[in-house]
Amino acid sequence: MKMLLPALLASAAFATPAAAQAPVTADDITALRLQIDALQSKVAELESAQTATAAKVEAAPAPVAKISWKGAPVIEGDGWSFKPRGRLQYDFGYVDGPRGYDNPGLGFSNEVRRARLGVEGGLPGDFGYKFEVDFASGDVEFADAYLSYNKGPLELIVGQHNNFQSLEELTSSLHTSFIERAAFTDAFNFERRVGASAQWLKKDVLVQGGVFTDSVTDLNSIGDDNDSYGFDTRAVYMPKMGNNQLHFAGSFHWRDLEDAGTTVRYRQRPAIHTTDVRFIDTGNITNAKAETGYGLEAAGIFGPFYVASEAFWQRVSRDGFSSPTFFGAYADAGYFFTGETRGYKAGKFDRVKVKNPFNKGGWGALSANVRWDYLDLVDNDIVGGKQNAYQLSLNWKPMDYVLFGLNFAHIRYNDAAIVADGDRDYGVNVAGLRTQVDF
Repeated sequence: MKMLLPALLASAAFATPAAAQAPVTADDITALRLQIDALQSKVAELESAQTATAAKVEAAPAPVAKISWKGAPVIEGDGWSFKPRGRLQYDFGYVDGPRGYDNPGLGFSNEVRRARLGVEGGLPGDFGYKFEVDFASGDVEFADAYLSYNKGPLELIVGQHNNFQSLEELTSSLHTSFIERAAFTDAFNFERRVGASAQWLKKDVLVQGGVFTDSVTDLNSIGDDNDSYGFDTRAVYMPKMGNNQLHFAGSFHWRDLEDAGTTVRYRQRPAIHTTDVRFIDTGNITNAKAETGYGLEAAGIFGPFYVASEAFWQRVSRDGFSSPTFFGAYADAGYFFTGETRGYKAGKFDRVKVKNPFNKGGWGALSANVRWDYLDLVDNDIVGGKQNAYQLSLNWKPMDYVLFGLNFAHIRYNDAAIVADGDRDYGVNVAGLRTQVDF
């Protein structure tokens, strides 16, 4: 601003013709100085306002992501969320086969049962996603891979996810009470499939239903000829009685088989996945047209004690042959010696919260479970065998995300698929150990 005075004087000088220029008086200089002072005051006000505005802009917080912890970091911000997830389960098993039968799959064995990595989270507009792959087999296989929409009590899912069959099947392998699920779930080929589903959950009632094709793996391996499809639905009533949780449910399953091939096969390992020996096996059932399943479920959690039971009927419709119906059921119970309660959420068992974790000076959670597991694969002209498995498990969770499980089973087979020493009725003993970590 100090340069304004000469500039104004020069401007005044050039603005008046030379002949008409009058001498500059003291009053003229005073007037110019007053104008300059006014301009300087105005400039100072503008600079002050500009500085204040810049300070406010700098002080305004930029969008910052919120990070929380739920077994792994959860990043949230601007309607988005992201959480990595994974699990590693390593199993050791021993199968003592019947006398007179020799197979490399008997005796000691071990395997990586599951080795999964994935992500899950939310998107703006009430959308969500989950994507997880399993490397346990040495190849990459899809587990969950879907997009969801969740608004109030309604959730819609499109992609590969679980069908609505069985409390035992829908409960994560992280939270089952035994190393392997009840025999019928694997024998009847329950698995994740690609489809579209909806579920409605409000208070004590859950209703689920969906249309499914086949798994990603089968769709890719069979190719364009695989046009099979099916329907699954399940209804759950889960009232609370004080601090006790009850569970009652029924499910229905129907699947067309013709485009996926006209044979189905039902079989099961002896309570451990580390062996490929199946003492109970229907073999290939030819001319199969469709399969229809009905399931019933009941369970209760009473403080540190729980009980659960299911029954499932699977009927195979065949052209030109009898249509056999197979059956599976189990009943199990468990007790936490350290006072924990078995987790339950949205119609299935959930994570057990350890009261006194090992990393905080406690001993973790210790529980014992017993189970009777029945499977009948004999009907009409199909003789795949029957099993009665009597099982015991001891589970120790030093913290919420680590588990060591020890299992024992004695299985009685009748009309078994494998003949041992000329006999199809015999017993098999099984032991298994699982080490597990997840996030």
